[in-house]
Amino acid sequence: MDIYELIAPCHFGLESVMKREILDLGYEISSVEDGKVTFLGDAEAIAYANIFLRTTERVLLKVGQFQAESFEELFEQTRALPWENYIPKDGKFWVAKANSIKSKLFSPSDIQSVMKKAIVERLKEHYRVEWFPEDGASYPIRVSFLKDQAVIGLDTTGVSLHKRGYRQLTAKAPITETLAAALLMLTPWKRERILVDPFCGSGTFVIEAAMMAAVIAPGMNRTFLAQQWRELVPEKCWRDALEEAREQVDLSVATDIQGYDIDGEIIKAARENARLAGVEQMIHFQQRAVSELSHSGKYGFIVTNPPYGERLEEKSALPEIYRTLGERFSQLDTWSLYLITNFEDAQRCIGRQAAKNRKIYNGMLKTYFYQYPGPKPPKRTEKIQ
Repeated sequence: MDIYELIAPCHFGLESVMKREILDLGYEISSVEDGKVTFLGDAEAIAYANIFLRTTERVLLKVGQFQAESFEELFEQTRALPWENYIPKDGKFWVAKANSIKSKLFSPSDIQSVMKKAIVERLKEHYRVEWFPEDGASYPIRVSFLKDQAVIGLDTTGVSLHKRGYRQLTAKAPITETLAAALLMLTPWKRERILVDPFCGSGTFVIEAAMMAAVIAPGMNRTFLAQQWRELVPEKCWRDALEEAREQVDLSVATDIQGYDIDGEIIKAARENARLAGVEQMIHFQQRAVSELSHSGKYGFIVTNPPYGERLEEKSALPEIYRTLGERFSQLDTWSLYLITNFEDAQRCIGRQAAKNRKIYNGMLKTYFYQYPGPKPPKRTEKIQ
């Protein structure tokens, strides 16, 4: 099989997590840049990456990279790429997204239009036709400019990979599934350890944790654009990847994963989301305020996305919420606390400085992931306490 460069975009600040995931799948990393990791893989890697990677939004098949400071250069450089190696005669192709940072070419619509014309000219010459029906499989193209360097890729995924298929109902300010998975991977939590989210909302943190505990591949229950690309990615690649994913699932694992929220309707939604994800039996949901946070076990984890003004009418309520969280955490003396927020006074209200904090962009919103690691359990401790 041919070897391709594949690009996995991720949240800014979480490239190390994405890199580790790709290495764990067995693929070679070719570069790590802000917001993306590029790796080498064959057609099978396209299927495996889409089905198994938890922290990327999509998988792009890199077609080319070049410098362009004028639309003439963009046209000629785009036309020079071997589009016929990827797009068949009946393929439906368009430049679905263009973005530009610190580059002379900055108009997305103009970039899209020029590139489409250039691809049409290339394929007309190759297929010796004057018109394309575009009634076959879809081949959306994405281009990103940084300092006049254009990177062009075909989107193998389609609907973003954070759409696992289970979150039908959401809270007012949900965290994406990919970001929740990445943040969980930044913690030392393992499936035999307790995990509680006292602001669980629609359940994303606890559902992602349960899926990780049961080794449920995030893309098992959805489809991908590249499944239509029979010439590029044979059906056997998808079959093999899906079969391996199914063989790994272990729903018999014992877990202590709990999600609380003060809103009873939101808890109902979280339960339904967990059912759709196939992990309802692994999570205990309860309508409960953060002031009632307690647990008899030791060495547990609180991993949460507390309110930070985006989903509250009054920001004046935030100090009390974070103070209460800090008080309850202080009563769990062997526990660890990890929370993502953009509330500037979070540490002061919690009552202590985080051991670490990491800047992470949640969409366009700058947030911090505050990390309060607790003591490690004795090595002989293997069961949930």
